Amino acid sequence: MKSFIAKPNEVERKWYVIDAEGKTLGRLSTEVATLLRGKHKPIYTPHVDTGDHVIVINCEKVVLTGKKLDQKMYRHHSGYMGGMKEVPYRKFMVDKSEEAVYLAVKGMLPKNRLGRQMIKKLRTYAGPEHENQAQKPEVYEF
Repeated sequence: MKSFIAKPNEVERKWYVIDAEGKTLGRLSTEVATLLRGKHKPIYTPHVDTGDHVIVINCEKVVLTGKKLDQKMYRHHSGYMGGMKEVPYRKFMVDKSEEAVYLAVKGMLPKNRLGRQMIKKLRTYAGPEHENQAQKPEVYEF
């Protein structure tokens, strides 16, 4: 019996909308990464992007457990000497909550061309409104 290998042009992609209100950041991002990779489908093939499009709303209401809001830092570097910037997650979640969810999901995807292709199917919004109504997304519960 031959193994089934999905072909990129035969993959059917759905649109899912996930409400992040009250969900833990890590558990939310693992579920979103699974949907983006396509691991929930029986046609999953590791070297083919078989994933679906995901819209995450209410990113500002996502929860971090323990003391992470005060102790965890968002770090980025400008590229210049001494250019390391640190922002506590409490401030980062107030200012750019959708970017926090985006970065958490991005860290759980492969670090190659395929991962960069998968992350393009993720859309994050701080509030309950999103602009992808035309795609008729299904509500995804977990």
